[in-house]
Amino acid sequence: MIPARYAATRFPGKLMQKLGDKSVIAHTYKNTMATRLFDEVVVVTDSQIIFDEITQYGGYVTMSKQSHESGSDRIAEAVADLEVDIIVNVQGDEPFVNKEALLKLLNIFYKDAGNSVQVASLMQQMKDEKQVNDSNYVKVVVDKNMNALMFSRSPIPYPRDTDIAPVYYEHIGIYAFRKKALMNFTGWEMTPLERVEKIECLRYLENGIPIKMVVSDYMGIEIDTPEDLEKAQTFLTRIKTN
Repeated sequence: MIPARYAATRFPGKLMQKLGDKSVIAHTYKNTMATRLFDEVVVVTDSQIIFDEITQYGGYVTMSKQSHESGSDRIAEAVADLEVDIIVNVQGDEPFVNKEALLKLLNIFYKDAGNSVQVASLMQQMKDEKQVNDSNYVKVVVDKNMNALMFSRSPIPYPRDTDIAPVYYEHIGIYAFRKKALMNFTGWEMTPLERVEKIECLRYLENGIPIKMVVSDYMGIEIDTPEDLEKAQTFLTRIKTN
């Protein structure tokens, strides 16, 4: 499921911005389809513009209410009456999504014989100090079992001991969850940390639900700002050149 909200707060209309010869949302949809990992790939949107964009490519898209607070809430509405096992949420602003990363995420559930994992997500190592200090990049820290301890727009961990070089991870906007976990999520009210940070997955942690994190290789650029779009154009050109 690809939640696609047109009126993004930081970069309105970003999903319809041109990236190479296609829109951002078209790249995300086509690259997700190209993995061939899913029974269905559906774009869930509140926008007729995005609806028309996906249907022109022959894609499957459904309309949702405009009032949803998060992409997960939008997806929950779409799957409420469907018989599904695992749902993957690929954010619409992840145009460089790839099969290897999504397969790593799905394998967490395939290997989970006891069905103990309810939610999983991706992260990638950050090496650019400017990005570490940029609030547009969500950081995550994990425990020894690779469960998320905290997500924040602030740099975490804080390097209090200057003799230790901290490792920073960026949270990638791709989740997988069992349907029951998703429906529980959408039934809960927004939580205090979620409200202040504007990071939806904090709702799981604040309700005591672990999130299993998976380290991914570089996933390209997530489009949050006009500057990200410029970087994505450069990255796309480099991919095509290579």
